[in-house]
Amino acid sequence: MTITKKQWQKTTLAKWVATAALVMSAGQAFTANAAETPVQGGTLNVALGSDTPIIDPSITGQSVTALIDRNVVDSLVGQAEDNHFTPWLASSWEVNENHTDYVFHLRKDVTFSDGTRLDAAAVKFNLERILDPKTTSSYSKSLLGPVKTISTPDDYTVAIHYDSPFAPLLQGLSLPYLGIQSPTYLKNTPNTSNTVVGSGPFILKSFVKGSGSQLTRRADYHWGPGYATHTGPAYLEAINFKYLPESSVRLGALTSGQIQAIDAVPPVNSKSVKNNPALEVKTKENPGVSEVLYLNTSRGPFTDVKVRQAFQSATDPASAVKVAFFGTLKPADNVLGPQTQYYDPSVAKLLKYDLAKANKLLDEAGWTQKNSDGIRTKDGKTLTVDFVYDPTTIQSSDVTLFQAIQFQVKKAGFLLKLDPVDSGAFTDRTNNNQYDVVNNYYVRAEPDILRTVFLSSYAPPKGANYSVVKSLDAKLLEAVGAPDAKRQQLYSDIQHEIIEQAYVVPLYVPAYQLGISKKVHGVSWATNAKPNFYDVWLSH
Repeated sequence: MTITKKQWQKTTLAKWVATAALVMSAGQAFTANAAETPVQGGTLNVALGSDTPIIDPSITGQSVTALIDRNVVDSLVGQAEDNHFTPWLASSWEVNENHTDYVFHLRKDVTFSDGTRLDAAAVKFNLERILDPKTTSSYSKSLLGPVKTISTPDDYTVAIHYDSPFAPLLQGLSLPYLGIQSPTYLKNTPNTSNTVVGSGPFILKSFVKGSGSQLTRRADYHWGPGYATHTGPAYLEAINFKYLPESSVRLGALTSGQIQAIDAVPPVNSKSVKNNPALEVKTKENPGVSEVLYLNTSRGPFTDVKVRQAFQSATDPASAVKVAFFGTLKPADNVLGPQTQYYDPSVAKLLKYDLAKANKLLDEAGWTQKNSDGIRTKDGKTLTVDFVYDPTTIQSSDVTLFQAIQFQVKKAGFLLKLDPVDSGAFTDRTNNNQYDVVNNYYVRAEPDILRTVFLSSYAPPKGANYSVVKSLDAKLLEAVGAPDAKRQQLYSDIQHEIIEQAYVVPLYVPAYQLGISKKVHGVSWATNAKPNFYDVWLSH
């Protein structure tokens, strides 16, 4: 399997011509804005509703980090919106039939922003750093899978070898979490939490946790991804990402023109933004693991499958999501979102709000008594479950949602304690197994994301298996190298088991909701449902 940049450009040109013909034949002339020539310069100010504690993409799975770092680090391969893989740092590659050997041929004209060259040794250093347990790269490491060896046949060739088939590698390599950083910088920087040096179109000027990031254009950049609409330096002179957690403040900054783009458009204001002639809302539904509640199967009440199933049956995400998000997001009907490869729609029938079923299951589990507050008791203990979350990583609407769920499950006799903590305390609590419920979502178009979230070896502190599941290992590991039809069946079985065993409670399908000025042009979408800014330009 080999693809070259020339082949990609030829295919892209053909698609563009066909699309243009369709548009013109429909009698829809290009808009004035679309016909304008992109201009250089200007600063794009973007306000974010959630923060990231770490800016190094290799040591975090934070979605916000990927958004920022996509502008700073390049990937070996690109993935276009239609999911085709394109050249980037690698101009071509070969993959053997059983997906155990990947060989990448690198461009020879790429340098990092510190002036050092990007070559095979640099790529090898990055990947081996991620694989090193000392780096604590749990998410990035999961994207690489069970690598056997990494070799460099020559200065610009990198080969990655596996003992067993590993089909998801290309998709993982296209993500910012496996973006290539300067080895010189990495070797000389003991703590990379606050800095990153890559070969991307922008240079990270500063990152301050709780404040934001400042990026400046790299003037000599000319090796963008094959899916980009232009070559050469970015159009924008700078990008400023500002952390503004209050939704009203973000919205006010957008409508006043201080900010040109915001994420997490407040659901209650979505309609007004759409009706503003100077603004628009661009929405991209996330692939990957939906926003879910992980039920900890290793301790407390949720060691009993009937109690987990009762909790799942006592929740009514459809009504709770409607209240919290004003109809701007879809309730989830599976652990995976519909945009994910091998999403199985038949799983939806397993999820149904059924308070009578919840009560019956709790009776069968021995939680037959209730105290004066309506909370079930057993052997002198109350049916209390502790929901630990970090408020800085979620929207205010999520808190409203959690409160609605808290009210719903109380009807069945659960005392759901909402326990907001800072990022450090959250890590400590999850690493020490001191929680019953946590929440999150993961964005990835490849169903291998389920291995990241449910493989037993990835239980905290080694990863994100917050449900502490052990039963799915064989299927998850077989699926990474199986033929397509077998992979689909395995992932279908896995999705069914996750819901049937109530390892999670699906809440909603996340979507990136970008409120943006109509003076901003050229926004495209990465396959992790994040806006790309390399092709973006500003009109006056």
